[in-house]
Amino acid sequence: MCVGETSRDGLHVLRGGGFQLPGGGGVQYAGVQADGTTRKATLREGARYASGQQQWTVEPGARVTVSGHAYTVRQICSFRVVLEPEAAADRAALAAAPKSMKSVGGSADAPLCFTTNPDVLAAASAGFPDEGENLSLVGNGGVQRFPTGLSLTVSYLDTDAGTAGIAANCAATPVAAYEDVRVGDPVEFAGVLFEVSALTETAVSITRSTT
Repeated sequence: MCVGETSRDGLHVLRGGGFQLPGGGGVQYAGVQADGTTRKATLREGARYASGQQQWTVEPGARVTVSGHAYTVRQICSFRVVLEPEAAADRAALAAAPKSMKSVGGSADAPLCFTTNPDVLAAASAGFPDEGENLSLVGNGGVQRFPTGLSLTVSYLDTDAGTAGIAANCAATPVAAYEDVRVGDPVEFAGVLFEVSALTETAVSITRSTT
């Protein structure tokens, strides 16, 4: 499921989504290749998709430079890539406390959505069910919102195929797009890991994983 080790200073780029980086740049986790023993990720420059963006295929330990800022790929999972900033200034910028812990919606929520600050991550964690508990996402196009600006939607449900899609947005940015997930697959939102536990004709249930 994962190759490499996570990092305390690492930022989590979720599959199918983007992450706004210090200095105004961004990066997306566009794809993954795995053969059972190795795992490679395709990263794309920019927090949102646009044609002509630069792409890199990376392995754990690789170094990438995005908008003039250097990062080391610490971990590649099916559901996330962990990047560690090389510059102390970038690590400090990501860990900085926001001016407010209150979500106001839109791009103003960026300090709550793209951060490694422990207080923000704790607030996001507290907005989810406890470990071992379920979160039900209704598949009628509805949006489920959380305290630090995250919103989740079920993009599609196919009970015949046993697959579904879950999309996440934060600060007007698609931060995850988990396509073709099945029961048992891991997904992550706002630093919190879940497992898809049930698919029905009306909802996707995800269970918060134990740490």
